[in-house]
Amino acid sequence: MVRRPVHGVLLLDKPLGLSSNAALQRARRLYRAEKAGHTGTLDPLATGLLPICFGAATKFSQASLDADKGYRAVLRLGVTTTSGDGEGEVVEQRPVSVTADDVRRVCDALVGAGEQRPPMHSALKHAGRPLYAYARAGVEVERAPRAIVVHALDIVEGRGETWTIDVRCSKGTYVRTLAEAIGEALGCGAHLAALRRTSAGSLRVGDAHTLESIEALDEVERQRLLLPPEVLLADWPAVRLAEIDAARFLTGLRRRIALPDAPAVRVYGPGEALLGTASLEAGELIPLRLLSPLEVGALAVPSHSVARIAAAATP
Repeated sequence: MVRRPVHGVLLLDKPLGLSSNAALQRARRLYRAEKAGHTGTLDPLATGLLPICFGAATKFSQASLDADKGYRAVLRLGVTTTSGDGEGEVVEQRPVSVTADDVRRVCDALVGAGEQRPPMHSALKHAGRPLYAYARAGVEVERAPRAIVVHALDIVEGRGETWTIDVRCSKGTYVRTLAEAIGEALGCGAHLAALRRTSAGSLRVGDAHTLESIEALDEVERQRLLLPPEVLLADWPAVRLAEIDAARFLTGLRRRIALPDAPAVRVYGPGEALLGTASLEAGELIPLRLLSPLEVGALAVPSHSVARIAAAATP
C-alpha cells in the first residue's frame, strides 16, 4: 500500500471489542495515511468517541488528551470483580437494596476535586509495560494517587442492580474506579458493566463515524469526513496575524502583541490559515507548536497571502 500525506481529524466511533490501537490502524489503512495517532485510549470493552489525528493534526493531539471527557457508564451493583469491570473474575456478591436517592447522594458526594489510584487493569505503563500485563501475571505494582476532578455524575436511569450514569470528568479519571467507589459507598459493591465515551472537549460522539460506514465510502467521500486540526483547539482563544508577522511566526520568532496573558492560543494568518499554537506572556506571543509551510499550504484555503506566508517562512 502506498501511503500519502493526509491532514485532519477523524471522529471515530470505536466498536466494542477492538483496542484503540487496532481501531487506529484500520482507520490509517483506509486513508492510506503516512502519519496517524489517537487522542486517548479506550479499553476494548469501551465504545465511543476516539478522535484520530492524521498528519499535521498529530501536532495538536495533546490538546484533546488534556481535555475533559464525557462518558455514559452502566454500573452493576452487588458484584465486585478483580478488574473492576465485566472482564474480571467475580470477587464478591452482596445483596442490593438501594433507591434513586441513595445513588444520587453517593454520586453527589464524589463530585469535585480528589485523588484516584490508577487500577491495575489499565493501559497506564510501568517500566514500559501496561499495568494490565502485570495484573494478568498476578503482579501488583505500586501506583501513586493522581489528582482528578469529577465535574458531574448524573443518573440517566436505573433500578435494582443496574444503573446508568453520565460522567463528566478531567483527563486521567478511571470510570471503573468511580464505579467501584459508588458501590462501596452504597454498601453493596459494584463494577463497570459497560462504558461509552460521549465527548472529549468540544467533540461529540454524535458526530463520529463507525469503521463500517467509512469502509463503505470511496476515497473522496472519506476525505470529506475529516475535520480541520483546529477542532482540537476549539476552546482556545484565537490570535490572528498579518502576513509579515505570520511568516515570522512560522520561523519560530516571538513578537510583541497587545493581548492579555493566556497559557495557550491558536494562531492564524491571513485567509484563516492555521499556523500553530502559542502562549501569551507579558505582552509577548511565544510559539509552541508550529505547522510547517507545507502543512499550512495543505490545510488552508488557497490564496496568494497563504502562498506568500509559506514561501517567506521556508528556509
